[in-house]
Amino acid sequence: CVVSVTNVPPPHSTIRPGSPVPVNTNNPGVHKAARFGVYRYNNSSNDLFLFKESQIKKAMVQIVRGLKYMLHVEIKRTVCEKRDHSSLDSCHFQREKNLQRMLRCYFEVWITPWTHTVRIPVAHC
Repeated sequence: CVVSVTNVPPPHSTIRPGSPVPVNTNNPGVHKAARFGVYRYNNSSNDLFLFKESQIKKAMVQIVRGLKYMLHVEIKRTVCEKRDHSSLDSCHFQREKNLQRMLRCYFEVWITPWTHTVRIPVAHC
């Protein structure tokens, strides 16, 4: 999959590559990285329903042979069933009380734009 990371702010001139820096949770690159973390979670969970990010609590980015995002994300169960393979953008969060579920996750998402690769070495929920 092709990832555009042009919207990531350049690191401050005093910050050396390799130092994680805080990045705005509204940053488009952060949102893309969070979605990759969610895909990884959905692929490994036994839940019948897909989960989707509901809130990005904290985001850091580290410049290390690409961009490594460190994200604290809340994800919630949607109404979309896994077997339907729905687009997460069109999946709404569960409204039924007994089906609602929220998880706090930590994702590390490593994006290398020039090779169009995404690795997710850490996904803890």
